[in-house]
Amino acid sequence: MPNSSAQDTTGTEVAVTAPRLSPREAAVEALMRLAAEQPWNDIEIGDIAREAGLSLAEFRDLFPSKGAVLGGLARIIDRKVLEGDGSDLADEPTRERLFDVLMRRLDAMTPYKEALRRIAPALRGDPLSMLALNGVALNSHRFMLAAAGIDTEGPLGRLKVQGVVIAFARTVEVWLDDDDPALARTMARLDKEIRNGERFMERADDARRLTAPLRALGRSFFNRGARRRPRDTRNEDDGNPLGGDPAAAI
Repeated sequence: MPNSSAQDTTGTEVAVTAPRLSPREAAVEALMRLAAEQPWNDIEIGDIAREAGLSLAEFRDLFPSKGAVLGGLARIIDRKVLEGDGSDLADEPTRERLFDVLMRRLDAMTPYKEALRRIAPALRGDPLSMLALNGVALNSHRFMLAAAGIDTEGPLGRLKVQGVVIAFARTVEVWLDDDDPALARTMARLDKEIRNGERFMERADDARRLTAPLRALGRSFFNRGARRRPRDTRNEDDGNPLGGDPAAAI
C-alpha cells in the first residue's frame, strides 16, 4: 500500500506508512480491484492470488473459492460498522437506530462500489450464488440488528434477520445507481423498506399470538413421536464439504 505524507509540529514533511494489510485483507482488496476492471466470471483464483502477492498455496489456506473472498469482504464491512460509535442514538426510536446502522454499512461499502456494481448483475443470474450470498448476509445482518439494539432471538428472530437482509438488498440496488453525494434516493428507499418491515413484523407477531394454541398442540404430537425415534446426534455442519462458509459455494 503506498505511503502518504504529513507535516510534523515544525512544519517538516514526513512520510506516513499506511498500515500493512493482512494476507486475508490483501486477497479481498485484490478481488475488488480486479472486479472493478473486468467481468466477474473472467476472474480466476490465480488472478486474485497474483494481484494480492500470494502464492496459490497461501491463498488456499485463506479461502476455498473466489466467492469466499467476497464473503471475506462482508466480514470486513461488518467490522467497520461494528467499530463505529452509535452511542448517540441509544435513546432514538428503533427505526432511527437501524437506519443509522445500515447507512453506515453503505458508507463502508463505498470504496468498493464500482466493483460491486459490476459483480451484482453476474451473481443475480446465478440462483446458487444468490442462495450462498443470502447465507453470508444473514450472518452479517444478525450483527447489524444487534448494533441497532434489536433482538434477534426468540420465535421471530430469524424472520427479523431475513427481513432486514431483503430490505438492505433492495436498498443496495438503488444505491449502486445513485451517484448523488447526498444519496437522497438511497435514503428514501431505505426508510421505505424499514417502515414496510415494521408493518410486516407487527402482522407476524399478531399471527404468532393467534396461532399459539395450534402450535402448542403440534408440539405435543411431535414430542410424543420423538420419544419413539433414536436421537440424531449430527451437528449442522456434518456433510458440509465447504466447512460452513456459505460464500464458498459461489
